[in-house]
Amino acid sequence: MHTILIKLFIRDSENTKDIRVRTAYGTLGSVTGIVVNLILAVAKYIAGVISGSISVTADAINNLSDAGSSIVSLFGVKLSAKPADKGHPYGHGRIEYISASIVAFLVLLMGVELLKSSIEKIANPVPVQFNWVSLIILVLSILAKLWLGLFNKKLGKKINSAPMMAVMKDSFSDCLATAVATAAIIISAFSDINIDGYLGIFVAGFILLAGFNILRDTMAELLGKAPEKEFVEAIEQKILSYDFVVGVHDLIIHDYGPQRRFASAHAEVPANADMMECHDIIDLIERDIMAEHGLLISIHMDPIIVDDERINELRRMTSQTVKEICEEMSIHDFRVVDGPTHTNLIFDLIVPHKYEMSNDEICKLIDNKLSKIDERYFTVITVEHSFN
Repeated sequence: MHTILIKLFIRDSENTKDIRVRTAYGTLGSVTGIVVNLILAVAKYIAGVISGSISVTADAINNLSDAGSSIVSLFGVKLSAKPADKGHPYGHGRIEYISASIVAFLVLLMGVELLKSSIEKIANPVPVQFNWVSLIILVLSILAKLWLGLFNKKLGKKINSAPMMAVMKDSFSDCLATAVATAAIIISAFSDINIDGYLGIFVAGFILLAGFNILRDTMAELLGKAPEKEFVEAIEQKILSYDFVVGVHDLIIHDYGPQRRFASAHAEVPANADMMECHDIIDLIERDIMAEHGLLISIHMDPIIVDDERINELRRMTSQTVKEICEEMSIHDFRVVDGPTHTNLIFDLIVPHKYEMSNDEICKLIDNKLSKIDERYFTVITVEHSFN
């Protein structure tokens, strides 16, 4: 069914890098969610009225809020597809994260309302009436929401959409909520135990947890979470695979929404190489990365001395000294300036975040270790922290 809908409504469905195709996926998922949730809201409300179950009626209201979530998701997808302009040169992609946050708040609101109504149900219990029509409606709604959740999961992964993944989590939460409401009706058919309100509290807790998780994930995107380690390594290895490139550092990746990533990096090239030829290679790398990864990258070229054995040995010695302190530390932009009384070893040092020692303590420790090798060695260190 999922595949049929995609083939019917999305042209060139495999070309998800095309913003028009991506928008078509988002529109299909959102409209499907609106239609399914409105149908379920009406069906569950009827079932809730017939059975007198507060958890079923609350679940119907939940489906109305889910339809609202799909409308928010639809607007998010549409607005995020707007092209870059003078005021927003990096595009409008982060609107998707904002719309996903709105979905999270709607889920949290629904959880709070269900919690309140469940507590009222416990304080003032009303018998739940068993009815086969209600039971059938609820079972069918569970299957419908499960299908909708899987549909949004498939589309969300296909286009890397935060709102659609949020709707997926919400749909799976609804499956549990409806299953619990169904259990309350079944139990009422075989006993006088009224657990409707208690089950409602359980469902409310689960929905609140789902809303919190959605909000946490989208806030991480808005705040600027670190890119995937595999993606960073792939970009670094891609740069290093070209002629003349002997090192890469200061790779910074900015995320302005799905398929709107920008990056900058420093590529080290031999200082004795033809700079015009190296520049052509750098241009080629930038174009190839854009074509292969959809990443707009600007690469700065750093000439380094590679044909001086003394400097190479000093670089290896310094790198080894740094690694003895911490394996995760690394150096780059290494230079040597000789003087009549001492030799300056100048380099940038990358330190892991939240390292146990302060920057000054690290620099002093490195300086002491190198001065023990040769008292003429002095260090000039610029401390940096990785952005990945």
